[in-house]
Amino acid sequence: MRCLFCNCTESKVIDSRSADDEKTIRRRRECLACGRRFTTYETIEITPVLVVKSNGNRQAFDVGKVKRGIIKSCEKRPVPIEKIDELAENIAKRVYNSMELEVSSKKIGEMVMEGLKDLDEVAYVRYASVYRSFKDISSFMSELQRMMAKKDESKEAGNGK
Repeated sequence: MRCLFCNCTESKVIDSRSADDEKTIRRRRECLACGRRFTTYETIEITPVLVVKSNGNRQAFDVGKVKRGIIKSCEKRPVPIEKIDELAENIAKRVYNSMELEVSSKKIGEMVMEGLKDLDEVAYVRYASVYRSFKDISSFMSELQRMMAKKDESKEAGNGK
């Protein structure tokens, strides 16, 4: 780290602590040449991930956009904001941990639906109706019937001891 005052590259760390966001480290340093003190901030470098849309366009991954979609589908539902934040963060972690530079919007949509299915079934159906672009009531009903069948299977599996 170069000193702001004398440009020397030698300094020692006097104090380190987490910054407000818990993702940044604030370091207080002292220049070994001139003795003056200065502050630096250290953050994790995030490699940008591009989202490939269905039309082929690409844009930077934005967890805020994912969160807004989840919030919209959970509107007027008893889903705490903490659960929405947790789901959005889990999706962001999965996207970044995949180590891929590009991810399809379809894959992100599937992750959201998977999380909403466990979080709130009504929110899941709302999101799925927009995401899957149900053309008519029959395609909507077939998705509901598929959900009901899976729910019945899990109940039977739990009772069949």
